[in-house]
Amino acid sequence: MEGANLSGVSEFLLLGLSQNPRQQQLLFSVFLSMYLLTALGNLLVILAIATDARLHTPMYFFLANLAFVDICFTSTTIPKTLANHVSKHKGITYSSCLAQVFFFIWFAGIDSFLLTAMAYGRYVAICHPLHYTTSITPQLCGLLVTTSWASAFANALTHTVLLTRLSFCAHFFCDLSPLLKLACSDTSLNDAMVYTVGALPIIVPFAGILISYTSIFTAVLRIPSAGGKWKALSTCGSHLSVVSLFYGTLIGVYFSPTSSHTAQKDTVAAVMYTVVTPMLNPFIYTLRNRDMKGALGTLVQRKAVFVR
Repeated sequence: MEGANLSGVSEFLLLGLSQNPRQQQLLFSVFLSMYLLTALGNLLVILAIATDARLHTPMYFFLANLAFVDICFTSTTIPKTLANHVSKHKGITYSSCLAQVFFFIWFAGIDSFLLTAMAYGRYVAICHPLHYTTSITPQLCGLLVTTSWASAFANALTHTVLLTRLSFCAHFFCDLSPLLKLACSDTSLNDAMVYTVGALPIIVPFAGILISYTSIFTAVLRIPSAGGKWKALSTCGSHLSVVSLFYGTLIGVYFSPTSSHTAQKDTVAAVMYTVVTPMLNPFIYTLRNRDMKGALGTLVQRKAVFVR
C-alpha cells in the first residue's frame, strides 16, 4: 500500500500481491475460488444449523455466529482485492480505506470473542456436564454474542479514530499495521493503543481460551478409561484447530518483534487469517462432527427434492 506524503491524503494505492500480469491472473482465480468457497461453506453451516432442530444448542449457536462473521470478515477485503486485479485503477479512497480498517478490526475482534465463548462452552460441557443446561442458557448465549459485537466495535472505532489524526507519506488491503508504517507523523499513541488497550480483544480472549483448556485437560486426565479421554478430547479438536490457525497468524503479525517482520512474511500471515482460516473453518467443524455432517446431508437432500 502506498500513500502520498500529505496530511490530507485522498487515496491509497493498493499494490496487490504481485505486479506480474500472469501471476495476477492466477491470483485472481485462486482468491475468487477461495472467497466463493468461504462464502458457500459458511452459508451452508448457517443453513444446516438453522434448519435442523437437533443443532439448536449453545455450541451450534456460537458456530452459526462464527460462520456469519467469517463471511463478513472476508467480504471486507477480498472483493476490493479482486476488483483491483481486473481494474487498471488500483486505488482506494482515504474514507474507504478507513472503513475497511474499521470493519476488518471489528470482525476480527468478534471472531476472537466468539472463539472464547465456544471454549467456555466446551469447558462447562466437559468439566461440569450436569450443570451445562442451567449454566449455558439462551440468555447467556445472547449476552455473550452481544458483548462480542459491542466490545469489538468499541475497539475498532478507537483504532480508526486514532488513524484520522495521522499524516501519511505495501500491502494488499487496508490494515492497521501497514497504515501505521506509512504514517509520516508520530504514531506513538497508536502504537501504545495497539500493545495495550488494543491488545485486549486478542490477548484477553486468548488467555480465557488457555484457562478453559487447562481446566479441560485437567478434568480429562481424571477420566479412568482411555476411550473416555479420547472421546472428551475429540470434541475439542475442531475448536483447537481453528484457534491455532486464527491466533497463531494474528499474534505473529501484530505482537511479534518488529525486527522479525518482512513484507513477505506479513503478507503470507495476512492471507492466512483473512482468507485461508475463514475458508477452512466450515470444513474443520463439519468433517469431524457427525451431527453437522448429518444436518448438511439432510439440507442437500431437501434442496435436491426442491429442484426436482
